[in-house]
Amino acid sequence: MKKKLIPILAALLLIVIVVAITLASGLIKKYSFTDERADLNAYFNLQGEDQVGLVLQDEVVEDKGKLIDGEVYLNYNTVKNYFNSRFYWDANENVLLYTTPTDIIKAEVGSKDYYISKNKNTESYAVVKVDGDQAYIALDYVQKFTNIEYETFQEPNRVHITYQWGEVQMADVKGDTQVRVKAGNKSPILTDVLKGDQLYVLPEEAQIEEWTKVRTGDGYIGYILNKKIGETRTEATSREFEEPVYTNISKDYPINLVWHQVTNAQANGKLLELITNTKGVNTISPTWFSLSDNEGNIASLADKSYVTQCHQIGVEVWGLVDNFNKEVSTFDVLSHTSRRETLINQLIATAIEYQLDGLNIDFEELSGETGEHFIEFIRELSIKCRANGIVLSIDNYVPKAHTAHYDRREQGIVADYVIIMGYDEHYSGSKESGSVASMGFVREGIEKTLEEVPADKVINAVPFFSRLWKETPKTEEEIAAEDLTEEYVPYHLSSEALGMQAQQDIVSVNGLEPVWQEDIGQNYVEYEKDGSTYKMWIEDDQSIDLKAGLVKEYNLAGIAAWRLGLEQPSTWDVILKYVN
Repeated sequence: MKKKLIPILAALLLIVIVVAITLASGLIKKYSFTDERADLNAYFNLQGEDQVGLVLQDEVVEDKGKLIDGEVYLNYNTVKNYFNSRFYWDANENVLLYTTPTDIIKAEVGSKDYYISKNKNTESYAVVKVDGDQAYIALDYVQKFTNIEYETFQEPNRVHITYQWGEVQMADVKGDTQVRVKAGNKSPILTDVLKGDQLYVLPEEAQIEEWTKVRTGDGYIGYILNKKIGETRTEATSREFEEPVYTNISKDYPINLVWHQVTNAQANGKLLELITNTKGVNTISPTWFSLSDNEGNIASLADKSYVTQCHQIGVEVWGLVDNFNKEVSTFDVLSHTSRRETLINQLIATAIEYQLDGLNIDFEELSGETGEHFIEFIRELSIKCRANGIVLSIDNYVPKAHTAHYDRREQGIVADYVIIMGYDEHYSGSKESGSVASMGFVREGIEKTLEEVPADKVINAVPFFSRLWKETPKTEEEIAAEDLTEEYVPYHLSSEALGMQAQQDIVSVNGLEPVWQEDIGQNYVEYEKDGSTYKMWIEDDQSIDLKAGLVKEYNLAGIAAWRLGLEQPSTWDVILKYVN
């Protein structure tokens, strides 16, 4: 019997031994650290020998640099999006520009020379290269005008760029170990680190046990075991760099501006008649200039006697230039450096000739693709305005997402005044009737603009007009023939703009009793006539009083109004309560 048990026990022992070995192997496999090393070209997503991986601050980005003749070059869009938006690439004329408060710095494709005004400077490398439709700027050249530090590394080619300065978290490596691609012992090794190496400790969205996200000094971002690093400490980073200082003209009084619509030379002669009824106006902006062709030339209605008359009564003249000529492409003008130069030179020459105190830029309905060219035009124009003591003001819509390309933040730096056109909430093309400038709309425009522009540069413009809306019901035949959608409107809508007196005439002739709408901040009337419904949100002294009060509430630089001649004489007394 005992002899029969021996083989059974031996078999059981063997099974136990095999299971134990299997379990031990599993545990060893589970908890051991892999020796697999990451494919570093794949880590940086490099697909050519001339590509350079970019580590921007604490992030490996998708953008790539180029290694050309031993120099690192960055794509123009990378430079603009991350480091310095004042670089400007003109793909039409193959020229790279950089604007400062006083100069336009120019470099042509493939040249080692660049010009500050007319003074030539030379580098040991070509400043800008072109590959297909992409422009690349030498990183060393970018650093000349930008507060960045960079360090390049090989195998693989990569560059680490620091462009944000302040406090960072650091820790020392306690013993030789590895930084891995992800948090885990089975993640491939990214790089080796040695005892005493300094690592940048990075924040991680999710808490990861036993691991810390770090960046190494040579640009790898990965994970290290907590027990392999010492205590985290805070260190300050900085770099000596002189940021450009933009000087601006700032009047020591609140601006009280009114636009004067001048459509022909004869209209200049009506100045004294119109301005006699005003009070406290210290600035007038006649609509004198307009883009006249795609080469950057302007049409002018400027009048020297007009300026003389204004100066004699202590009123400054800021000539307005618009882009309302439908035969002219604003994009074509502004996207060519030579055409912008033509436009700027003509504006400055005319301003000097006519002794204008300022220029008012009223470029409307700009497409998104025109945005970067528009703001470059403003930068370049500001240089010559600054040099000649000419006030530069820019007209803007109430901020909305679709007008972000106007770049109000940059306007607020380089220009003297940023004017909010606080009206056209509802306009001739609107699909429904409504106020031209409700208080909510006006207040929103001010508050959103102040998020980007200092209050002492912001002027809020109010309307001296409103719209009389006419809603005419559609016929049954028209309704039957139309596709009914959520936006379907059962009436024909039209409107006409009316000045303050014309609005009051409508009220009187039709025997109406205006009703004050507290939420809108305007008096409202509605009446039926000949089968149509007429609606009007009235712009009068009561509504202007509320809008003008916002100047003091938000400590703005002043008020503007569209337009001279549409107001009532008493309106100026209302404005003077807040701007004097």
